[in-house]
Amino acid sequence: MVSGLGVAVVGFGWMGRVHTQAYARVPHHFPQLGLRPELVTVVEDVPGRAEEAARQFGFATTARDWREVVADPRIQAVSITAPNFLHREIGVAMAEAGKHIWIEKPVGLTAADARAVADAVEKAGVQGTVGFNYRNAPAVEAARELIAAGGIGRVTHVRIRLFSDYAAHPEGALTWRYERQRGGSGVLGDLASHGVDLARYLLGDIASLIADTAIFVPERARPSGATAGHTRASGGELGPVENEDYVSCLLRFAGGARGVLEACRVSVGEQNNYGFEIHGTEGALFWDFRRMGELGVSKGDAYQDQSVHTVFVGPDHGAFGAFQPGSANAMGYDDLKVIEAYKFLSSIADGTPHGTTLADAVHSATELDAMSRSAESGAWVDL
Repeated sequence: MVSGLGVAVVGFGWMGRVHTQAYARVPHHFPQLGLRPELVTVVEDVPGRAEEAARQFGFATTARDWREVVADPRIQAVSITAPNFLHREIGVAMAEAGKHIWIEKPVGLTAADARAVADAVEKAGVQGTVGFNYRNAPAVEAARELIAAGGIGRVTHVRIRLFSDYAAHPEGALTWRYERQRGGSGVLGDLASHGVDLARYLLGDIASLIADTAIFVPERARPSGATAGHTRASGGELGPVENEDYVSCLLRFAGGARGVLEACRVSVGEQNNYGFEIHGTEGALFWDFRRMGELGVSKGDAYQDQSVHTVFVGPDHGAFGAFQPGSANAMGYDDLKVIEAYKFLSSIADGTPHGTTLADAVHSATELDAMSRSAESGAWVDL
């Protein structure tokens, strides 16, 4: 028997829209799931935005204040897609009210924020899922299985990159993302958080690291009105960019491997250039998010001059079969969020965590804090 689950979405910028669409699509891709999400309330303080979302997606009610959701008995699960500085307060309140939470990374501004939400989830006995969506790519799942099976031998070193141009334009508005008080870290929380999650998911715990950061666009214009996504602003009062545009980091893994992680939000000419190269004693793996369904694989016993072949992922890899019937059919970013929604709802259905948990968010946030400390001191930091 299929039962309904009342859900709310708190914050309806781009990511709130992505979560909402994922809820709507889950029953189509995963009909075996015993829960059906029902859109109860959308919360947004920008005038008119919640009402527009309700008209477009069918939310039963709208609200300007997220606290209305806390006391609403119709709602059992909440997506938290509000700005970073609100994550801790909203996450803790929802968990304490007995509501399951699907919260976007980096879960607050610091590791202490992520830990507070994780503790609240554990104490309340609810489920918590975090938006590290790239680990849901079927090719990433295939890479993890190959590594675990010893397919490339013992992993020796990895390079993880996350380059984007969303903040490259000098007229990009000075939104909350660039402020320490409301955004916390810059590209660390936005992109490098995905990188350290992928690193740990694929290769295990990070033992120590050393990092360097930089701000390349030091001033931006303040927006004159409400913003969504990466809005431009020109002619407004200039204000300082308070958090980093760029980070490079050397990693030492507990298993002995070495790594390089590099992320930048102002890389002109780069659009979502996210991926990794993982080398082992007997082979290597290569993945580029922009060619999400392809995994470059080199394995064997040739060592020198060993070739690389492309695996087009298919129904045997991860959740691919829920979307496409045969290998090499394309999947997209939103599909990864549908998988994430499915794992969240599955956790609620059977009471067992599936996918990325708040514990994973704490690990990621701890590593980001360590990067910040290392960039300030210039020294290695043990984890």
